[in-house]
Formats: sequence, structure tokens, C-alpha cells
Amino acid sequence: MRAVAARVTRAAVRVDGEVVGEITGPGLLVLLGVHRDDTVAAAPVMARKLHELRVLPGELSCADAGAPLLVVSQFTLYGETRKGRRPSWSAAAPPEQAEPLVEAVVAALRERGAPVATGVFGAMMAVESVNDGPFTVLVEV
Repeated sequence: MRAVAARVTRAAVRVDGEVVGEITGPGLLVLLGVHRDDTVAAAPVMARKLHELRVLPGELSCADAGAPLLVVSQFTLYGETRKGRRPSWSAAAPPEQAEPLVEAVVAALRERGAPVATGVFGAMMAVESVNDGPFTVLVEV
């Protein structure tokens, strides 16, 4: 499982022009990708890492600050671009495997008490963010 976590002052995701998830920060915009070999065991580990990642101002985490997270599924994080000009998506989990794992990460974050907004799995989404810093890290489990 792989995530790109960006510290933001604001982030939102729209589907068909309608806001489906939005946070005001400081907080994290999390683009979350699932690998074809991932299992449900990775979900609570990823949730803990994201929630306790000390990247907010003052080296605080979302857990420390009660800060929100906006989680957006992003299969393209497993795009392979080493050969040719067209990415290969073979490492990304198929939707029927990925969706429950993305939902498991969101559920684990909420169980930890994190305020979480989400996109819509599989939808064409417009994601907007106001990055803070910018400060962006790659998180893998």
C-alpha cells in the first residue's frame, strides 16, 4: 500500500461538480494506492502511519492536533513508467480488491478518532488542494 500525503490548509474533491469530501487544515490530503499483493492486514498499519505522521506545524501529527484527513483512492500510484511512454497499471490492485482495502484504511482512521473525508472510489474526481509548505511525503507499508 502506498500513499502520497500532502500537508494542506484546505482540500476538496468533487464528482460531477459537487463537493463530496472537504477538509480545512492544517490537515493531510492522502492519495492512497493499493498494490495487487496487499491484504487487509496493511490497512490498520497504513492508518496508524498516516494518523501519527509528524508533518504538521510544530512536528505534530493529525493524532496530536485532531487534524482532518481527506483520503482519495489513487490506483495510478502503482503506474510503472520505467519502460516506454505508456504507464503500466499491472501492479495496481483491481477495483474489486482495492475498494474494500481503501475503505478499511478509512475505517481504521475513524476508529482512531480521526476526522476523515473521502472521495468516491472509481469516480472521475477533481481534487483541489492548498498545499502548506509545500510538504509532501511518500508513505509505504
